[in-house]
Amino acid sequence: MQLLQAERDSLLKPLATVTGIVERRHTLPILSNVLIKKEGERLVFTGTDLEIQISSQQLEGFSGGDFAITVAAKKLSDILRAIPDKTVVSFEEAEGRLTIKAGKSRFALQTLPANDFPQLAVDTNLRATVRMPQGQLKALLSRVQFAMAHQDIRYYLNGMFMVTEGNLLKLVATDGHRLGFASTELTSSFDKNEVILPRKTILELYKLLADVDDEVTIDIATNQVKFSFGNIVIHSKVVDGKFPDYNRVIPQNNTRLLSVDRQALLSSMQRAAILSNEKFRGVRLVLTDNMLKILCNNNEQEEAQEELEVVYGHDPLDVGFNIQYLLDVLTNLSVETLHCYFGDVNSSVLVTIPDNEHFKYIVMPMRI
Repeated sequence: MQLLQAERDSLLKPLATVTGIVERRHTLPILSNVLIKKEGERLVFTGTDLEIQISSQQLEGFSGGDFAITVAAKKLSDILRAIPDKTVVSFEEAEGRLTIKAGKSRFALQTLPANDFPQLAVDTNLRATVRMPQGQLKALLSRVQFAMAHQDIRYYLNGMFMVTEGNLLKLVATDGHRLGFASTELTSSFDKNEVILPRKTILELYKLLADVDDEVTIDIATNQVKFSFGNIVIHSKVVDGKFPDYNRVIPQNNTRLLSVDRQALLSSMQRAAILSNEKFRGVRLVLTDNMLKILCNNNEQEEAQEELEVVYGHDPLDVGFNIQYLLDVLTNLSVETLHCYFGDVNSSVLVTIPDNEHFKYIVMPMRI
């Protein structure tokens, strides 16, 4: 029985949207599958890992009756990618197998019943609905997502803290060694709502958001957050746990201000990092009157030294950091000038954007 006929691209685009969260091999075989469902004029692709569910719909470029089927997501994606552009593809189903025909090519894939596909139960206990341009949210995520922990035993750090408060949306991420904070003003005002979003959700969301003014709607419920934009809907469970009080981590008394060109500092650090210790990734920053020295060395007694003219008029300082933590923030910002506030050799550094209260980045020092 023929299910569907469509141009390759009208199938590949929505499929590519959902396959990012689908595991190729899973203890539950159906979780390696994508649910393909046609209802009326809508063709919807859905993938899930039981924590996140992504759906992407296509409204044109296909023909056929209503159906629902699940098939291996990665295999289907690989097949469609290998088929030339603009080729007409047809899906036929018989005896639990999906046959894909394109030109003189034929592929037969095993299917599993659509009724067995686990869909996330929607949390109807809605606490806030936030609307903003996609590009604004994407820019906000880019400023903090790199500070998220990865496979930390403190599971609540393996994600991002999202807060609505008044007319602000705040995002915070930390791995215990550094912390990123970014906020943006919203058009509406909200009560205080706090949720922790899983790392995987943030990475997929960032990948799928476009740098455009089209709107993204964020529905914050008690145990779930839903993002809707374009033809995409992402449902995500929230991480159960208490996020640390990030305000206590932000240094209040760092008075030694360094003003530096971001691109010049990034280039210098990228060169110096070549000879940093591969395990500890340490860098020494030596500050004197309007001069910054960047020093790296490794176990083979090799060393790199960079000198940079900066704006600094305080006591000399010699302090060590993990160079990767500094490279991350320098790479993900696009501003010209950065302000770095230092305390003593045992104090964290506070990195800010001049005349901008909406961004803070804190890195703990390390002994070198």
